[in-house]
Amino acid sequence: MKLKTSIFTLWLSAAVFTAANAEAPKGYYNSCENLGGRNLLSELQDVIDNHHNVGYDGLWDVYADSDVRDNGTIWDMYSTKQWVFGKSKCGNYKNVGDCYNREHSMPKSWFSEGSPMKSDAFHVYPTDGKVNGQRSNYPYGECEGGKNLGTHNGVTALGRLGRSTFEGYSGTVFEPIDEYKGDFARTYFYMAARYNDKISSWKSDMLAHNSYPAFSSWAVKLLLKWHRQDPVSEKERDRNDAVYKHQKNRNPFIDHPEMAEYIWGDKSDQRWSSTSSNLPELNAAGEIKVIPTISGVEISVSDDARIPVAIYSVDGTCRFNGHAAGHTSFSLPRGIYIINANGTAHRISVK
Repeated sequence: MKLKTSIFTLWLSAAVFTAANAEAPKGYYNSCENLGGRNLLSELQDVIDNHHNVGYDGLWDVYADSDVRDNGTIWDMYSTKQWVFGKSKCGNYKNVGDCYNREHSMPKSWFSEGSPMKSDAFHVYPTDGKVNGQRSNYPYGECEGGKNLGTHNGVTALGRLGRSTFEGYSGTVFEPIDEYKGDFARTYFYMAARYNDKISSWKSDMLAHNSYPAFSSWAVKLLLKWHRQDPVSEKERDRNDAVYKHQKNRNPFIDHPEMAEYIWGDKSDQRWSSTSSNLPELNAAGEIKVIPTISGVEISVSDDARIPVAIYSVDGTCRFNGHAAGHTSFSLPRGIYIINANGTAHRISVK
C-alpha cells in the first residue's frame, strides 16, 4: 500500500494557538474570569444571550455561510450527500438523499417550539430529511447494532437508531457517527449556557430539569466523553465565526473547549481563566508532521509533546482515538481517512 498525502507541518506556540482557534472579539469572555461550575455556566448566558434572531426562514441564509464545504455544497452531518445550495430543500421525501431540511439537534418538542430556540442556528443544522425523520425527537446516545437507513442512489445515511447501551440510560437513542459526536456535544453545552434560565422547564430524558448541571447524570458523562474524544475541528471553528456574523453571539465551547471541564468535568471545583490552556494534553511547544509511510501514516511530534489524535475512515468508522507522542505509526487499509491531530483535521488517501 502507498499513502499519497502532503506533509502537514504546524509549529505550535502560544501565538499559533490563538490563530488556530475561532476568534472571539477581544474581551468577549472577560466577565467569566475566575468562575467555575454553576457560576461559570450562568455567566456564559449573560455573555451570549440576546442574540439576533434570524428567524426560522432566515436559517437558510445562515447555512450559505455556516455549512458550506470548499466545493460550495451544503455540509450534511446525517448523510454523505453534498447538497447544492438552494436546491433539494424538503418538501416531501421517501429515501435518503431526496432532500435536506432544518434539524433541531435539540428537538423543538423539548422546548415546545419556543423562540428563539427554534431558529437558533447554533443547534439547527441542515441535514438529510429522511435521517432527520428517523432521529425524530429521540435523545442522542450510543447503541450497538441499531438501524441505519443504508444507501440510496449512492447516498449513505450516517448514524443509527437503537436501544441505548450507555450506562445510566436504556431508552431509544440516535447515535451520530464518531466524526461529529464532539460537534453535537459542544452544541448541547451551548444550549445549556445560552438558555440557562429556561432549560429547567424543557422535557427530555437527557435533561435534569434544573439550571445546573442542566443535563441528567448519564447525559453529562456521555457529552463529556464525546467532547473529549472528538476535538474541535476546523469545520466547527468556521461555523462558529459564520453564525456569529448573523446572530452576533458565539459558542464558547468552540472558542474555549476547556470550559466544559470547568463546568461539568474534572475541573468543576476550580476556576476558569483565559490563560487556561485550550490544549492541555500538549506539554511542550513542538512540530507536528503527518508523514507518509509504506503501510499507512506516521504522526511525528517533536519536543516530547503528547497530543490527541483521532483517525476516521470516510464512512465515519473510528480507526483510532487516543494520543500520539514521539513517532507513532498507524497501519491503515486502502481507503480515505480523516486524521485529527491536536484539533487540526487532514484528509488523506491510502492507495
